[in-house]
Amino acid sequence: MTFAPGGRIFVAQQGGNLRVVKDGRLLPRPFVSLNVDSRGERGLLGVTLDPDFADNRYVYVYHTVKSPRVHNRVTRFTAFGDRAAAGSRRTILDLDNLSARTNHNGGAMHFGTDGKLYVAVGENAEASNAQTLRNLKGKMLRINKDGTIPADNPFYGAAAGKNRAIWARGLRNPFSFAIQRGTTKMFINDVGQRTWEEINRGARGANYGWPRHEGPESDPNTQGPLFAYRHGNTSATGCAITGGTFYAPARNQFPQSYVGDYFFADFCNGWIRKRDAQTGRVTPFATTAGGTVDLDVGPAGSLYYLSRGTNSINIIRYRGG
Repeated sequence: MTFAPGGRIFVAQQGGNLRVVKDGRLLPRPFVSLNVDSRGERGLLGVTLDPDFADNRYVYVYHTVKSPRVHNRVTRFTAFGDRAAAGSRRTILDLDNLSARTNHNGGAMHFGTDGKLYVAVGENAEASNAQTLRNLKGKMLRINKDGTIPADNPFYGAAAGKNRAIWARGLRNPFSFAIQRGTTKMFINDVGQRTWEEINRGARGANYGWPRHEGPESDPNTQGPLFAYRHGNTSATGCAITGGTFYAPARNQFPQSYVGDYFFADFCNGWIRKRDAQTGRVTPFATTAGGTVDLDVGPAGSLYYLSRGTNSINIIRYRGG
């Protein structure tokens, strides 16, 4: 989900509908309906708005197309009110063809302060994809708004063709990531395999180590996680990190001490935790957020979480005390 100027919320539904919530109400007609392959973890997986949305009304989506072969694609639409303008569809980037495995697609997208579009891509459940510069799987990508590739990307000289879009590699399934508003700080949430869930600091040219290892490691050739938690069934463990956002709104609703902190959620154990920006200390925040697949901070400073478990958007407001 993502917020538009004025407070509308755009929500991607895996089955292919991009919905709009306006004035607290889900509009009956989708912004656009896409014919997607929604098997497994495929489908309509991500949405973000152009930094100049107020002027150009561009909406970007990440979705799985069925032909000519199944692959993920970044597409741009132009908003006309609460619907996509007729004839505005434009392909921005076609990713690599997918294997028969339907999981580890990634799909999160955000614009950086440099005006570039960052796109998180899973390794399609084929671990070796994460290390090669010969495909886009298991990577963080960086492209221009129109889908062209910046010449200052870190692997521009080492890769060829569209693989020059690679900005960082060694990721398993970066289902979500966040960029702190007004800064270059990026945290990438990478869903682990058997043992660890990771929060990684986004860095140009970084190698996050998958499939060589997951979780904390002292490998001089890779960048270890900023924070990791184990798999398990306690309030401090989980199975899949599926949402994260910085508290950096234009207007605070939480106390000033929260500004810069990082909220993140686990899909299985239903909690949201908070990492302190100053100390790095991680503490519990919410315990009834089951099935969370996205976190974001609204324009008024409240924390929103999108729950697949309850098919709902939920708001956490600070009440004082």
